[in-house]
Amino acid sequence: MRWAGLLLSASLLCISVLAHAGAQREEPLANSVRSLMQRSISDSAAPRLVFASPDEGLAWLQTMSGRLQKRIPDVQMREDFLRTVHYEATRAGLDPQLVLALIHVESAFNKYAVSSVGARGYMQVMPFWVKAIGASEHNLFHMRLNLRYGCTILRHYLDIEKGDLYRALGRYNGSLGKPEYPNLVVNAWRKSWTYHPSAVVTVTATALN
Repeated sequence: MRWAGLLLSASLLCISVLAHAGAQREEPLANSVRSLMQRSISDSAAPRLVFASPDEGLAWLQTMSGRLQKRIPDVQMREDFLRTVHYEATRAGLDPQLVLALIHVESAFNKYAVSSVGARGYMQVMPFWVKAIGASEHNLFHMRLNLRYGCTILRHYLDIEKGDLYRALGRYNGSLGKPEYPNLVVNAWRKSWTYHPSAVVTVTATALN
C-alpha cells in the first residue's frame, strides 16, 4: 500500500508539472518562412552569452544560476543550459528571461518532459516540427536542439501575430484566444525571471565593501 501511495503521488506530481504543457498546431508554412526557419535550426555556432562586456554576462549568469539552482542542481549543467538559453533566445530576437519563464511553465525545467499529446523537452516542442523545418536525426530531448526549435517557433508565432506576445504565446501552447496560458508565462516572467543589472551591480559592490 505504501509503494502504491508513493507511485500515485509521483504520478500526480508529473501531471501537475506538465499541467500547462500544450501543443503547437501544425499549419502550412510558406516556402519563404520554411526556408528562414530551416536556416535558424541549422545554426551550429557555439552557444555564448551576448552582452556588452564579460562582467555583464557574468552578473546575469550568476543571478539566473542562483534562481535555477533548486531545479538544476549540477552547476556545469545549469550554466551550460543558461548560456544556451541566452544565445538561442538572443539570436531569435527574444528576451532570454521570457524564454526561461516559458520553460518554467511548459516543463518546469524537465529536460525529458513529454506532454499527453507528445510535446517534448524543455520547451515542449511538437515532433511534427522536425519534419517541417529540421532533419530526421534531430532529437528533441537534446538540450540545445530543443531550445533552438522552441525559440525559432516562438519567433515565428510572434511574426505571425505582428509582435502580439499574448497571441503568440497562445499559439505556442495551442490555446490561442484563451488567457490562462499567456498570463501564466507573463506572471512567471515578472515574478521569477526579471533581471535588473543595476540592482545586481549594487548588491555585489555592497557585499565586497
